[in-house]
Parts: sequence; C-alpha cells; structure tokens
Amino acid sequence: MSPTSAPVLLAVNGTLMRGLELNPNLLAVHATFERETETETAYRLWSINDRHPAMVRVREGGRAVPVEVWSVPPAGLAYILQQEPPGLSIGKVTLADGSVVLGVLGEPILCEDQREITSFGGWRAYCAHGKGR
Repeated sequence: MSPTSAPVLLAVNGTLMRGLELNPNLLAVHATFERETETETAYRLWSINDRHPAMVRVREGGRAVPVEVWSVPPAGLAYILQQEPPGLSIGKVTLADGSVVLGVLGEPILCEDQREITSFGGWRAYCAHGKGR
C-alpha cells in the first residue's frame, strides 16, 4: 500500500460519532469505526450554540475527552473536513495511550462566548443532560 492510499486514523469528539448528525459523512467515504478511547488530559470542550462541540488543546486545566477513532481513506478526509461546521479543522490529537492521530479540533476564537462543557465528560454526556443536539 502506498503512503497516499493507507487509511488515516481520525479521532472525532462530536457530531461525527456513531449515530449522531454528521456520522453519515464518515460512512459516505467508507470510513470504518476502530475504537472508543479518550484523549490525553490536555483538552477542553465547548458547546457551539448547542449544535456541535469544539475541542481545544490547552496548556493548563485540560481533561481527557472521549473520542471515537475511525479509519478513513485519505481521499475521504477532505470531504469530511469540507462538511464540518466553520471553525472546525483537522489537527494532531494525542490519545490517552500516547499515540498521535489526526482529529477534529476547534479554533479558539470559535469558543469565545460559548459554554464550556468539559466537566460534562464529552459531547454525548452533555447531550444526555438535555443539552446539545
């Protein structure tokens, strides 16, 4: 397999997760679910207008955020990113086991004046409290 055709691991923390609103975007590019895990304790999470989360790496005060890791064909990565809400991007995310994968991150400016939801323990937990979509 050439480097350009090897699947890419992508950590998702919000509406791309299984059963949620944007998960069909992963399925449309034939991505496959690999596992549930969490990030290292260096991230915080915000609810963006209760529509989707934004995860940001921080120097202090971070926690582990639950994520799903998906195996994505490289050609599908651009499609997924193009379907993401404005202010979300693909960057490197460190998982609890120390491995580094690509992941969906929020731009810090996107989080200004938004509700921080880190203490809820992830997007699914926040939604389970009757918040978010």
